[in-house]
Amino acid sequence: MGIEAYNQQNAISDDPYVLVLKLYEGAIKYLSFVKNSMQDGNIELKFTYINKTIAIFDELRNVLDFDGGEVAYYLDGLYLYQIETLFSAGIDDNINSVNQVIKVTQGLIDAWKEETGL
Repeated sequence: MGIEAYNQQNAISDDPYVLVLKLYEGAIKYLSFVKNSMQDGNIELKFTYINKTIAIFDELRNVLDFDGGEVAYYLDGLYLYQIETLFSAGIDDNINSVNQVIKVTQGLIDAWKEETGL
């Protein structure tokens, strides 16, 4: 059982399309934790999850293929904007801004699934 699970995990990480999807899904998960932390007034946890989400957007920026055309430049700007929005949301405890980042990320998931057939 353990080896099978390990091999499955490696197969997932070898597929760059699946990896991007997992990053998007991880961002959504952490963003929900950001919202919960804001509602609970837990500042330390809020910034922990904001930083984890920003790290995901940074990783997504790192894997962009700028030789592939304008889409990469568009996504880079979009990811940067999400990072800036999260910074501001963290300082102001703005749940609406976090919801906006979730909405954008969900849209990216939907578009990615449609584009890749995942």
